Amino acid sequence: MEEKKVADFMVRNVITVTKDETLKEAAVKMRKHRVGSLVVVEGETPIGIITERDIVYKLVAEGKSFETKVGEIMSRDLKTITKDKTLKEAAKIMAAHGIRRLPVVEKGKLVGIITMDDIMRAEGIGINVRDYSFT
Repeated sequence: MEEKKVADFMVRNVITVTKDETLKEAAVKMRKHRVGSLVVVEGETPIGIITERDIVYKLVAEGKSFETKVGEIMSRDLKTITKDKTLKEAAKIMAAHGIRRLPVVEKGKLVGIITMDDIMRAEGIGINVRDYSFT
């Protein structure tokens, strides 16, 4: 049986932000699109990621202004994957680095994003909540 590929389960319409946008603009984008992260891009090239957690830990908890630029608090050590890789390979990268989201690139350009939730749905993990009932 052929293993499931990232290309078949990734989200293609990735919501992005630039490093020069403010954290307020980023937060508004997250709310508007109902996402927990934004990939930071220069043109079509991903250069970082900003998450809800980054905003709470690095902005709110440190008392920074909402006018702070995304580039000041984004995670720069961006892990990526190509769409021809398997879900198992994506899950291994996420586990090894303690992350839940992987931008998908092709020739250095952003073409999608795969999350731990996408992988769990693809594998049918957590679909039937009764399977996890403790009553």
